Amino acid sequence: MGMRSEHVPTPGGDARLLIHEAKDPYATLVLGHGASGGSGARDLMALATTLPAHGVTIIRFEQPFVVAGRRIGPRPDVLDEAWLAALPNVPVAGRLFVGGRSAGARVACRTAQAVNAAGVVALAFPLHPPGRPEKSRLAELVGAGAPVLVVQGEMDAFGRPGEFPDGEFELVAIPHANHSMAVPKAYDQRQTLATAVDTVHEFVAGVAGGGMDRAHSGVPQS
Repeated sequence: MGMRSEHVPTPGGDARLLIHEAKDPYATLVLGHGASGGSGARDLMALATTLPAHGVTIIRFEQPFVVAGRRIGPRPDVLDEAWLAALPNVPVAGRLFVGGRSAGARVACRTAQAVNAAGVVALAFPLHPPGRPEKSRLAELVGAGAPVLVVQGEMDAFGRPGEFPDGEFELVAIPHANHSMAVPKAYDQRQTLATAVDTVHEFVAGVAGGGMDRAHSGVPQS
């Protein structure tokens, strides 16, 4: 399945939508990127290249600062403003889900109610800055106002799975993975991504009632 891109205006400049359409979608998942990384992150790409074949359209959202060629993102409120300005222009088919990785997950949590999202997918949620657990961002997760899935590497310096409280949201730990969902060479990077993709697939299908097919989606072979 192909990908097309669209530019959409926001108060901070044009954002870009990278659209991976499902043939008969029951859900659309819009994913934001991290504060210093783009939409080509390994987990975002794994979702974009896999889930459309299983009924979920994936739209990777590039913030205006990335489109403009800048490396570091602006303040959280500026990120939220661009996201909220662009979302009405997103071609949604089926139930709308929002999410992202790291800072993109924070944006999705903070704005989920405003865009009436059915659920939130938080990849590598930065619970706190590395080494600063007192600077917790937990309130953003618990205040999302929709079902939330957290997919967190066991070795994530921004918050390991055991640092999150039980019961507030669904949390799946990815063995050996760091904040970038990378694993040491002794472990299988492809299987790590497959686990993350299947976890997201099951969550979206369960919330949307999409009837996930019995075979796991996995990551396509190269």
